[in-house]
Amino acid sequence: MKKISTSILEMPSSKIREMFNLAAKMHNVINFGLGEPAYTAAEHITSAAIEAIETGKTHYTLNSGILPLREILSEKMKIKKNVEYDPESEIMITSGGVEALFLSLRVILDPGDEVILGAPYFSNYIGQIEMCGAVPVIVDLLEKDQFQYDVDNLRKAVTSKTKIILINSPSNPTGSVTPEKVLREIANLCIEKDLYLITDEVYQDFIYGSIPYFSVASVQDMKERTIIIDSFSKTYAMTGWRCGFILGPNHIVKQAIKIQENVVSCVNTPTQYAAISALEGEESTLKEMIAQYAINRELVVQEIDSIPLLSCIIPQGAFYAFINISKTEMSSENFAIQLLKETGVVLVPGSGFGEAGEGFVRMSYVSDPEITKEGLKRIRHFMIHHFTSNAIK
Repeated sequence: MKKISTSILEMPSSKIREMFNLAAKMHNVINFGLGEPAYTAAEHITSAAIEAIETGKTHYTLNSGILPLREILSEKMKIKKNVEYDPESEIMITSGGVEALFLSLRVILDPGDEVILGAPYFSNYIGQIEMCGAVPVIVDLLEKDQFQYDVDNLRKAVTSKTKIILINSPSNPTGSVTPEKVLREIANLCIEKDLYLITDEVYQDFIYGSIPYFSVASVQDMKERTIIIDSFSKTYAMTGWRCGFILGPNHIVKQAIKIQENVVSCVNTPTQYAAISALEGEESTLKEMIAQYAINRELVVQEIDSIPLLSCIIPQGAFYAFINISKTEMSSENFAIQLLKETGVVLVPGSGFGEAGEGFVRMSYVSDPEITKEGLKRIRHFMIHHFTSNAIK
């Protein structure tokens, strides 16, 4: 039998999913692994999907998504991102943020092209870039710099083959938020070197610190070269609904729609009507999530920093703590697997987010506060058991 695709065989699997699969075989597990709100979609959202099914709104839609959804997105995004997008030509609905990213990459990239991205990075970035036959070029983001982009390092990474700089703010896995000054510097670099910028903004609504959100697409001359990836998954607790969107220039969106036809045709119709309700309805669930995660964030950082050999800079956004375990001298994978087997606590090895993530583990702090406290208690006991010290006890 002929060999299957070499590029797919060599594509790394997600450490997030590997830990999830290991935990699925165990009992009494506290899962801090998945980046998924511990809430479910608000009632008005689910009711809209049910109504769509009951009233026969279950047929194919345009490849780009139903126009009413794109129209309200245009209105809302003008407010949230300070950029105006034509609902008919500059917005398309996708099957989650990951499809939005893949379509954007696939439109721009040819085999051999290069994409610059900071590490630690969301693990799917590498797989998607390589599926396009392109080459990821990694620029390390350092803890001592609060995992912020160093634009001089980005500049050094640019070659004649570079087509895209890919950024993520607020960041998964580090929780960093890129300030306006740095985003403007990145914008200037893109304009100078004639590069596209893809900005993954699915965590925009989860910012807790002093660095506000700023849309790099609002910088003069950047809208035409910026593609914004966003999603309903995190903001509206709709992870399994699979609804995301692309905001970008017409010449990119037009081609992405062609790929959509060949991949999924369109996003499932009831979900699109639910997304309209999400945008039109009250946001008490979102406000509750943000308030709860802000409390959890303080709890996690305070407790982790109180455990000798562990430390964590306070995340400014998203809902992840990137915990430094380097003083344990264990690899991040060994640490995470042993912790899971002995305590039932799921964390994600930092190595799953690139080499720059080694020495860290990622903790998602979206659980109920009591569950979060119990998980932290188990982590402390694990450290006491493996690193006996009066200080730890």
